[in-house]
Amino acid sequence: MKRTVLEMLSAAAVNYKDNTYVSDKTDSGWKSLSFSQVEEYSSFFAASLIKEGVQKDDKIAVISEGRSSWIISEYAILKTRAVCVPLSVKLQSQEIAFRIEHSETKYVIVSKNCIPKILAIKEQISALGVRIIYLDEPDSGEKEFSNVLYYDKLLESGRENFQEIRQELNQRISLVEENDTVTISYTSGTTGNPKGIMLTHLNYWSNSHDAVQYFRLEENLKTLIILPLDHAFAHTVGIYCAALCSLSLYFTDSRGGMRNQLKNIPLNIKETEPDFILTVPAITGNFIKKIKDGMAQKGGMAEWIFNTGLKNGILYFGDGFQKPSVWKKIFRYPFYALAEKTVFPEIRKTFGSRLKFFIGGGAMLDIKQQQFFNCIGIPVMQGYGLSEAAPIISVNQRHRHKFGSSGGTLLSIDCKILDSEGNELPAGKKGYITVKGLSVMKGYFKNEKATAEVISEDRRLNTGDLGFIDEDGFLFVTGREKAVLISADGEKYSPEEIEDAVVNCSDYISNCVLYNDHCKYTCALITLDNTRIKTYISKHNITSPKKILEVVKKSFYAFQSDDSYKNKFPKQWIPSVFAVLPESFSEQNKMVNSTMKVVRFKVLECYKDRLERMNTPEGKNSDEENLQVLQKLFF
Repeated sequence: MKRTVLEMLSAAAVNYKDNTYVSDKTDSGWKSLSFSQVEEYSSFFAASLIKEGVQKDDKIAVISEGRSSWIISEYAILKTRAVCVPLSVKLQSQEIAFRIEHSETKYVIVSKNCIPKILAIKEQISALGVRIIYLDEPDSGEKEFSNVLYYDKLLESGRENFQEIRQELNQRISLVEENDTVTISYTSGTTGNPKGIMLTHLNYWSNSHDAVQYFRLEENLKTLIILPLDHAFAHTVGIYCAALCSLSLYFTDSRGGMRNQLKNIPLNIKETEPDFILTVPAITGNFIKKIKDGMAQKGGMAEWIFNTGLKNGILYFGDGFQKPSVWKKIFRYPFYALAEKTVFPEIRKTFGSRLKFFIGGGAMLDIKQQQFFNCIGIPVMQGYGLSEAAPIISVNQRHRHKFGSSGGTLLSIDCKILDSEGNELPAGKKGYITVKGLSVMKGYFKNEKATAEVISEDRRLNTGDLGFIDEDGFLFVTGREKAVLISADGEKYSPEEIEDAVVNCSDYISNCVLYNDHCKYTCALITLDNTRIKTYISKHNITSPKKILEVVKKSFYAFQSDDSYKNKFPKQWIPSVFAVLPESFSEQNKMVNSTMKVVRFKVLECYKDRLERMNTPEGKNSDEENLQVLQKLFF
């Protein structure tokens, strides 16, 4: 049997025939499709694509929120031996146009939430011969778009004409090879122009089988998909792992736009009662803020029990792998137990009655977040991956985990830490994270040079990340190679751990970016949580930005006295000075990408002048600019 995702779907349609695969929220409730129905509908849609002229290796882009029709469309694309190009709903029109042109896309499948972006470039992409397939129907009174195909009509046409095209479809499916490209997934462009990552059937087959086996994912669980399906993590788990263990996917209700989707997450969690949820640090960080703000509003004894229980619970559990001494556990347990009996169950109810854990990916998850969720009873099993590796490389297991780490590597992945000369480093030594295995990408589309830069002749992938593997076999990711700080004497240091420490220990700082390019000391750029600052100002009747700057300074360096970070970082890399920025990082100002990662080079480029001034004696010793920013923001 060929190791392809189509074989996985075919097997699921037999083994889990009537089990729910995908579900969407509609006006009449949740509408579900079984594994056998997805298999059948994708064949109907594939038949229509063939009739429309889709050929082997044609590129078909999909830009939509997560939904059943995405899953059906992707399988249909693969059955025609075409290639899927998943695009982020958060891309701007011209960013979409670049990816469509670069990938040589011939069709773009688009949802109602994204159709305005496609219509804005319709003439541009039509000149390239691109046709639009619309997943939805026009609103009542609205005319059908000209020269646009409609998903429902194609699906029905495929059903009606299936016998006519069935033989050709079956032949195409039989010719699908393990090394055929499934997707061209574009990098987010945090360090430059996006590159198209070619992932094959074997890449996805291998990674999904490895992930289900290593994590010991049970059959017949449910999950609510809150991450976009173009996200590599959600793509592999949300489409392909599901076929291996009868995982039921419920998609967050996005009717009315993407803002509504965010608002619908809490309601959808209660409606669907998921067993686990895929998440990224930006989402879990937001959950923590809301939980803490909610407890602060309650105040009094409830807040005291929460804070005391959290502090003692974290110490009671240790790092999850090395347990604290019996005496420490005996001392901490009563405070934790009180919170576990009173406030923690109420917090868990907001995530439904069945949620057992989160699986974290997308970026490094700071140890503070891991400790927090473990303590309240819904642990985040943090993993690490890279789109170029399809994407899962490592993950913490429920029965074996260590907070602060990204878990152990999947069984068929050979992960090595190498120095700059390519020599393997021993346990505990930091270096370049490299991986080898069946999940490593075919390469970058139309970019052999970039492919050669990251994949060696023996197919070992340099992830571009720095880290180490400890003596217990846990992988620790410490930062991106391209983000390293370089001091005046040439020493190098990855800044992400300090940046995370600042944000996670501060009540008032939302983003932190460190900078040192051959300088005598390290600087930082920070953005503030304006809502919390305003609450503080109102509560304490503050009338001067000087007082707020004192609060921000104290909050900035709070990590230095936190048990999780105390004496962890070399003094030369702890910022000597920081600049308060006039606006938050957002997708609108291009400072974060679609997965909410900070686009470092754009931040540093935008605030280049500010950084230069901080690296002068006058700039280092003056608060004037920070006071001006605070005055403008809050007074």
